[in-house]
Amino acid sequence: MADLSGRLIGGRYLIKNLVASGGMATVYLAIDTRLQREVALKLIHPHLSNDQDFREKFMREALIAARLSHPNLVNIFDQGQDGDLAYIAMEFLKGRDLVPYTKPENLLPLPKVMSIVARVADALDYAHQHNVVHRDIKPANIMYEPASDQVKVTDFGIARITDSSKTKTGMVLGTPSYMSPEQLAGKKIDGRSDLFSLGVTLYQMCCGQLPFAGESMAQLMFKIANESPLDIRTINPEVPDKLVAVINKLLVKDVTQRYQRGSALAADLRASLA
Repeated sequence: MADLSGRLIGGRYLIKNLVASGGMATVYLAIDTRLQREVALKLIHPHLSNDQDFREKFMREALIAARLSHPNLVNIFDQGQDGDLAYIAMEFLKGRDLVPYTKPENLLPLPKVMSIVARVADALDYAHQHNVVHRDIKPANIMYEPASDQVKVTDFGIARITDSSKTKTGMVLGTPSYMSPEQLAGKKIDGRSDLFSLGVTLYQMCCGQLPFAGESMAQLMFKIANESPLDIRTINPEVPDKLVAVINKLLVKDVTQRYQRGSALAADLRASLA
């Protein structure tokens, strides 16, 4: 997308500078000229603007997020179109995503990791109680600001409202390395799939490696569906027994044996912290 700095979008959002660009959209820091506040303005890529499916998926992020209000979920303020540009105006978050903290040389202390993941579990529990499944929980979709210790889950762009009869089933959406076995298989999923993905994230933040890896998509999918992850203590011996038990329960293949609610996960993480 061309540099849009200085452009007014939707008659009110003055773009200041580029923040990030992904496969579907670009995020800019902008000023809401009506309310005189900074916002993150998410714009769909022009080459996708004529694709009705992509446009609907993009706008669905705002519609879904508008149903939700939780301290650990990003706030959505507005949505609309400006010519061929579809946009979502949302809370501008300081800090950055958790990706840097998945690197072996940059891991956070384990108590901090557990505190962050407990709050993500709280947010997911709230969303799941409102029949919303995120479908793409991963470090890149969790924002963290160390100074304020703020945690926010973002990007509900491919989430599915589970009580909607109009939703297509059998579609594989999300990021493969973090997907649950049932999501990879194209089955109907619920909140327990998000908890598996959060388990992959927790594992990675504790040791700097993914629990499942393959040289091809087929190999990765086979491992997620059939193999147990490598014992995390062979990578990081400092992970305590209680946390190992939590991780193992999150990564169980059988959804009935996994954590059934984010609130239960959050409670176990906080008990381990205590």
